[in-house]
Amino acid sequence: MTYLILGLAIFFASHLFSAFRSRAPGKDLKEKVGAGPYMGLYSLVSIAGFALIVWGYGAARPSPILYTPPAFLAHVNLLLMVIAMILLASAYLPTGHLKKAVKHPMLAAVKVWAFGHLLANGELNSVLLFGSFLAYGVIDRIAVKKRGDNGPGPDAAVNVMGDIGAVVVGLGAYAAIAFYLHPVLFGVQAMPG
Repeated sequence: MTYLILGLAIFFASHLFSAFRSRAPGKDLKEKVGAGPYMGLYSLVSIAGFALIVWGYGAARPSPILYTPPAFLAHVNLLLMVIAMILLASAYLPTGHLKKAVKHPMLAAVKVWAFGHLLANGELNSVLLFGSFLAYGVIDRIAVKKRGDNGPGPDAAVNVMGDIGAVVVGLGAYAAIAFYLHPVLFGVQAMPG
């Protein structure tokens, strides 16, 4: 459990620093050291934290059970993951109606993913992992709103291909993860038996 907690602390410390750092001219650390070095260091710290999260999550199995969710919540989680994958895909595709409406689809995807997994998993390591991501998603959404980052502007061109691509890529990613990659990567069958 120590590696999981350490990984979460490192990963979210870097992300929270980035969310709340000053962006004022002359005070922005990214501006002072340069975008390349800043992003390089940020990436290294994030990757180190993520690696510890992955290692620590696996090492914490079996973990004490805090609550036992009803079986139907596993199905609710599967439905929420469809939404999360489509939102995640839309974050990296041209601005469509979905991206424009949601404003920050990656943050929305993280929150939906974390919430769904909290519904379906009651082990201590799962609650720490998914609870941390959900809390971060909420905090970061507040931070981006506070600094005036409202996603694509009202005059941003909308390309319906962004929406179509998000659905196609999102459903493809969902199918790959749910039916094949989830047990390979995480050691747990995604589809209820």
